Amino acid sequence: MTNPVFHVPAPELAAAAPGGTLEVTGPEARHAVTVRRLRAGEPLDLVDGRGTRAGCMFTAGERDRMTVAVDSVTREPVTAPSLTLVQALAKGDRDLQAVESATELGVDRVVAWQAERSIVRLRAERAAKTMAKWEATLASAAKQSRRAHWPELAPWVDTAGLAELVRAEPETLWLVLHESVATPWSTAHAAAWRDRERIAVVVGPEGGISDGELAALQGAGARPVRLGTTVMRSSSAGPAALAALNAVLGFWD
Repeated sequence: MTNPVFHVPAPELAAAAPGGTLEVTGPEARHAVTVRRLRAGEPLDLVDGRGTRAGCMFTAGERDRMTVAVDSVTREPVTAPSLTLVQALAKGDRDLQAVESATELGVDRVVAWQAERSIVRLRAERAAKTMAKWEATLASAAKQSRRAHWPELAPWVDTAGLAELVRAEPETLWLVLHESVATPWSTAHAAAWRDRERIAVVVGPEGGISDGELAALQGAGARPVRLGTTVMRSSSAGPAALAALNAVLGFWD
């Protein structure tokens, strides 16, 4: 069984060295002591979300403080190409389901998209709260999946902002999932994607991507593709595409 993972800010984890000890305080220590109920001698990993992993052993703790003995410190490489999910806001937390699964599948960046047909609307007073939920979901999923590299939550965008992002990143292969386009998602095509710096998958809301949005994204440089022969929910399309990319790009070899 893999070790449980706890997050420590990069400046603090930088002090970790094999053979030394480290004191962790705050919510992560509280979770280890009062929720996981770790005991002396049990192994755990500390990560900073930027690729550093410290293999440790729990030695002591109480309430919101724990001490660990550091066994090893490693720096995990970043996979290439990096993967981005642009997930349209969806009702019933289907968008959160998508980003949770995407994190477990190794996504490197997540962008929240307020599409024309998104029922959820981000107004000034609501945007910060909604994005905080997304951030918490990413963190929880990253820990659950034992990741040392955590995905970046980029600023949310509307359709005009997404088109601008596509134009600003010509090195990124932007794939817009749409059930009505003729071009299929092809393994033969995907095999040529390994040399790209970044691949982004764009997923619309439950009501679908409008013709105007599709035209705007195509005009900015994105490629619409059809994923499979069935129409997937907004919560499953992105993770399905990321799983296919993981297989084609050799991340699961």
